[in-house]
Amino acid sequence: MLNKGLRDEESIRIDNVLKTLLSLVFVPKTEIQETESTIETQLEKLGLTIETLLNFSQKDLLEHLLSCHLDWNHLEEFADFLIQFSKNSDNGQIDLSQKAVAIYEYIQQESKTFSFEINIKIAAVKASLL
Repeated sequence: MLNKGLRDEESIRIDNVLKTLLSLVFVPKTEIQETESTIETQLEKLGLTIETLLNFSQKDLLEHLLSCHLDWNHLEEFADFLIQFSKNSDNGQIDLSQKAVAIYEYIQQESKTFSFEINIKIAAVKASLL
């Protein structure tokens, strides 16, 4: 377990990485290719790449994120990133929405707190998959 000081530093580091990732996927689709190398750089800070995101199973991705000490809020932000990244990928070539749903559902089950916001996100992603 991390002590409080290290836990706070780790949380701040993860917050910064996730904020950067989220800001990168909220760019117009025409600019997403230019930002993919920046996205890769940010993902590497979490021990990931776009390729590993595609190749990891849902369970493996969750285990990896938990080993990186992501808390419930971080997990939700990461799932939000996966959704936006999928939406902005060229012609839907990258679809990480199922993995995002798995993360949202994990948060709902394991946090012992029901979130209407997360439930709405799950429903929206599932509806878009139909």
